[in-house]
Amino acid sequence: MRIALAQLNTTVGDLPGNEARMSAALERAKAAGAQLVLFPELAVTGYPPEDLLFKEHFLTAARGCVDRLAERAVGIAAVVGFPERADDVYNAAAVCAGGAVVGVYRKLRLPNYGVFDELRYFQGGREPMVVEIDGVLVGLTICEDVWVPGEPLTSEALAGAQLVVNVSASPFNAGKAMQRERMLAQRARDSLCAIAFCALVGGQDELVFDGSSVVLDHRGRAIARAPQMAEHLLICEVDTSAPAAARLKDSRPRETVRAERPAVTWLPPITTGAQIHFPSPEHPVGGELCEPLDELAEVYAALVLGLGDYAEKNSFDKVTIQVSGGIDSALVTLVAVDALGPDRVVAVTMPSRYSSSGTQADARRLAENLGCELLTLPIAGPMEAFDAVLAQPFAGREPDLAEENLQARIRGNLIMALSNKFGWLVLTCANKSEMSVGYSTLYGDSAGGFAVIKDVPKTLVYRLVAHRNRRDEEGRPGPVPATILTRPPSAELREEQRDDDFLPPYDILDPILEAYVEEDLGRDQLVALGLPSAAVDRVIRLVDLAEYKRRQMPPGIKITPRAFGRDRRLPIVNRYGG
Repeated sequence: MRIALAQLNTTVGDLPGNEARMSAALERAKAAGAQLVLFPELAVTGYPPEDLLFKEHFLTAARGCVDRLAERAVGIAAVVGFPERADDVYNAAAVCAGGAVVGVYRKLRLPNYGVFDELRYFQGGREPMVVEIDGVLVGLTICEDVWVPGEPLTSEALAGAQLVVNVSASPFNAGKAMQRERMLAQRARDSLCAIAFCALVGGQDELVFDGSSVVLDHRGRAIARAPQMAEHLLICEVDTSAPAAARLKDSRPRETVRAERPAVTWLPPITTGAQIHFPSPEHPVGGELCEPLDELAEVYAALVLGLGDYAEKNSFDKVTIQVSGGIDSALVTLVAVDALGPDRVVAVTMPSRYSSSGTQADARRLAENLGCELLTLPIAGPMEAFDAVLAQPFAGREPDLAEENLQARIRGNLIMALSNKFGWLVLTCANKSEMSVGYSTLYGDSAGGFAVIKDVPKTLVYRLVAHRNRRDEEGRPGPVPATILTRPPSAELREEQRDDDFLPPYDILDPILEAYVEEDLGRDQLVALGLPSAAVDRVIRLVDLAEYKRRQMPPGIKITPRAFGRDRRLPIVNRYGG
């Protein structure tokens, strides 16, 4: 069977745009001679549609899109992800052929952990489903259905499915693509069936979907793989006779089939009329096999995709960034330029009396090297004005954090004024390490519309900048001045300030944060791992105290297994520590 996997970048709520994208992909699949084309989970509406699913008219409009797509499914079968409105709402996949919807599969397993909230919106399906397409038995599944061993995949395979398709919207975190592929390979081997995994790609608010659609044979070997972080139509020849032959040699499933025939819904057989190709030198098994990105490349690509889609899908022509000459703003500027182009990025430097000549020179050189516009707005005058206004209430008190934070808030006011005047999207530069411990100023450096690196630990920030800098080397230096990578990090809000005056060194801080925030380990467990007890106690206290700050931060891109926001939800009023 020749199949097509339409790895699409849809937009939540853009039903006409998504339908047009899917129609174009269906026609391309048909032109490529595919008998079956797969579209991602909830492709018609975009994923996740969240509370749009409470709108009856939204669900009705989505079904209209499905019916129109079905009219185009002539000479090809299509599996289309959409929310089905019946007695309840179901996360569903319509099987379309002959110009009509011939059946609807309903997702059995509804995830309700991490970033998922599907039990809020959907009723679970009841039975696996198999359809015969051009003589090939095809099992239907949606995303979470295959993440747990057993039904529906096992039942479909026991019923004879040679190919099981999985339409998915699987959010990205670093390393997940290969983890997911290994899981799918195990399912294929366990059930002796080929698996075609068709995934969503693109950015949606805090989530990035990496694509990485893949087809595996019954031995768990990848025979076709789409690229990460890009739209793609993957065409693959699947040898559907091979699973049946392998099952003849493996008697283990026979007892199960004899003991109890699995309950499976069978759709009427479909004949597409497409030309059928059998494996041959002219039509070898498999298809394009893209290499996965390495760790740093995939994270960087996710940041670029997430920011680019957030700006494009929200119709921002330009973005603006406070460029300080430090490592964090350097990374955000690199990502912005790669996502949108230098002509859509405005760097703003706002020196105070504590800004060093070195950082200011590096900020200017970074903007020049990347070709983006640079504005300089000195804040010494506004600082003097604030000092004068506050002189009487602050009389008799030594300068402290209040005066330091005033500088950040002046900068926040200025960059938001530029946003108001020109409609630019403000990108904040706080990283995950800083957000974890509250090392930022509310309504200051945290002010903005999108926090590009809010889920990127500080130690990873350095590695990503070095990775991006190497890409441009080819006999010449990268765009980031070397001093940005080597200078000790500092907020530069007072003389000789360094981050490690307030925080443990980042090579100690980040492992504590990973264990406490992402793995939920307690104080004693952290110390047992060899982390210094004094640092552990301080960091736990800072993380817990900063919850109120994190609630007021802009959305940003999830790249770790557990990000702040949709992933990690703790009360602000909370007396449990450690």
